[in-house]
Amino acid sequence: MTEPQTPEAKAQAIEVPEAAGGWGSLEGIAATELSQRAGPGALETLAHLNKPDGTACTSCAWIKPPTPAKFEFCENGAKATLWDLTSARCTPEFFEQHTVRSLWGLSANELEREGRLTEPLRYDPASDRYLRASWAEAFAAIGARLRQIDPAAMTFYASGKAALEPSYLYAAFARMLGHNNLPDSSNMCHETTSVGLKKVIGSPVGTCQLEDLEQCDAIFYLGQNPGTNSPRILHPLQQAVKRGCKIVTFNPLKEAGLVEFVNPQSPLDMLTGKATRLSHLYLQVRPGGDIAALMGVCKHVLARAEREAGLLDQGFIDAHCHGFEAFRAKLDATGWDALEAASGVTRAEMEAAGDVYADAKAVIGIYGMGLTQQVHGSEAIGMLVNLLLLRGNIGRPGAGCSPIRGHSNVQGQRTVGITEKVALAPVETYRTALGLETPPQDGHNTAKFLEALQAGKNRAYVGLGGNLAMAVPDHGQIHAAWREMDLTVHIATRLNHTHLLPGKESWILPCLVRSEEDIQDSGNQFVSIEDSFSHIYSSMGKRKPASEHLLSETAIICELAKASLPENPRWQWDAWRGDYARIRDLIARTYPKEFFDMDRRMHQPGGFFRGNDARRRVWHTQSGRAEFTDPSVLNAGPQHEADDTLRLVTLRSNDQFNTTVYGMNDRLRGLSGERTIALMAPQEIARLGLAEGQRITLVTAADPATRRAVGGLKVVPYDLPAGTVAGYFPELNALVPLSLREKLSDTPASKGVPVRIEA
Repeated sequence: MTEPQTPEAKAQAIEVPEAAGGWGSLEGIAATELSQRAGPGALETLAHLNKPDGTACTSCAWIKPPTPAKFEFCENGAKATLWDLTSARCTPEFFEQHTVRSLWGLSANELEREGRLTEPLRYDPASDRYLRASWAEAFAAIGARLRQIDPAAMTFYASGKAALEPSYLYAAFARMLGHNNLPDSSNMCHETTSVGLKKVIGSPVGTCQLEDLEQCDAIFYLGQNPGTNSPRILHPLQQAVKRGCKIVTFNPLKEAGLVEFVNPQSPLDMLTGKATRLSHLYLQVRPGGDIAALMGVCKHVLARAEREAGLLDQGFIDAHCHGFEAFRAKLDATGWDALEAASGVTRAEMEAAGDVYADAKAVIGIYGMGLTQQVHGSEAIGMLVNLLLLRGNIGRPGAGCSPIRGHSNVQGQRTVGITEKVALAPVETYRTALGLETPPQDGHNTAKFLEALQAGKNRAYVGLGGNLAMAVPDHGQIHAAWREMDLTVHIATRLNHTHLLPGKESWILPCLVRSEEDIQDSGNQFVSIEDSFSHIYSSMGKRKPASEHLLSETAIICELAKASLPENPRWQWDAWRGDYARIRDLIARTYPKEFFDMDRRMHQPGGFFRGNDARRRVWHTQSGRAEFTDPSVLNAGPQHEADDTLRLVTLRSNDQFNTTVYGMNDRLRGLSGERTIALMAPQEIARLGLAEGQRITLVTAADPATRRAVGGLKVVPYDLPAGTVAGYFPELNALVPLSLREKLSDTPASKGVPVRIEA
């Protein structure tokens, strides 16, 4: 009889279609350049990307390092930049040839391939077309309409890309109108971190810095796909592994970026094709199984601690933590059988991970939306923090908690005031800096906006970027209600499906991209960005704009505010538009502790760190200490599922960034050709009586009162845990009920949706 593989041997035996990085990443960049024809100037832009004097990448929120590599960009960053700098133009003449109804039938990729929007557009209901408009016409009409609508019935949404300067003014503009309805893309992905992490360590953001990745002995990596979503992190991961750091991965899918990496910037790697194996252990948890798996790791660490004096950092626990004994009691009362059943991994795997943790001097916990987009995602974050606290792995070199952010400035937008919660708004400094009295009522987040939309209570929507109508759950219900709004305004660079759900009055306002010159009265403007390590740094675009009619996001916000608000001598919209340094002075006055001398400090290499008290072991929690938590469930997903249900996990492909789809190639998973697919384990396909290539319909099982279905999905065999099906975001968002949300944060639970199959 064949001996079972050890957990370590099992991880080393994992095979993927190809390693992350390598020649495939260069081919992906080249394919995007060929499709977009961005021109020779794009190479200069890429060369300056994420450099101290250059442009900040518009892809993920990875750090702009103080000592950058020669090429400080990754495959996805290059794709995003080339996509921005396309030579294709989506002109008013294009819209004259197509009704909105006919455009709705195109795919996301087909819409985006029409290129950059060039002039303001006004929707004409009579012809069902967008028509050319002037900026003066647009600002006057939108301003008049905003003055007529009850502020409580407005929503000002922000995607995560806009820089700090327009984000600050956007939040202030909303509050000057009289509302705090300021949802953003964080509500769709990492709001669980802002709420859940803050609850247990007092910080809504991660505690790590880049140098911690150079000093850690182990990394616990949960629910994130770096090969596609944040490839620049692969470089420090590779370096960590080469110096002996062990990576323990928890993920339902075997992602190439957590298995093998060939560094495209290493001539030796490229010439030899030799990949670095990244994960020492790979725990293929069930969707939502991270809580139970981490409990098993903790249970083993505590068992070892009973035999090994000094294994736990008891001094840290006594001085800095609360709730340890209740957590220990929960572990003692929870059996291994229950942990195996809930996690989908074996006791041996959990114990092996516990040994890695116990043997490491410094451990970092890294996680993504696989952890946060769960019904009990905040409890999963709490469990990861429990593990880190056992040996004092927060607040010392080489250790900490590090959520990976998606959009390049999604964290920064919250920092400068885009929040629906009055308690998080700078109420007092608004009063002194702007003479602004903040509306006293909390506004609504994205989920509450969608509820108001369905109830007919939200009458106006202004979108600062993004493709929100496609990113949200419950497409069938939401899209019908979207068209009933009185006013929809989209500040955008390219056409997407949200623009094709016009309200009774609808406008598209085309803006610059970050890599383009932003010429105002005082010259070409710098903007500022916050990365996921809480560093603030400058960015300047140097490419000529795609159209002479484009305005910057900041300019558009200033002109909308002038057209919508009464005159106030302290609201200097023309001056702010003319010189963004004046906006940074406002930010510094509004947040003096973190942003003092902002206009100077953001230009230094690596920018400036705005600080993190949890990193200094100062805990802004209810107890004043870091909190051990006692989980209420063993699996973070929905509870009490019927026997015939599967759990759906929504994914992004390698040729995708959020809702932007560059092409049909998901090379790191070995998939290509189409996106209407349902991935299932071969054993699951056989158990369900299905066949490879068969077309099926997935139906939501979480809310039997409302039928939610997506049909025509091709069955594709893939290595997944039992009871799991996976498919692409946003195509499968129609299956996610709006009611299926994380308990504390309202984040959609898109990584564990109960579904059934109809053949």
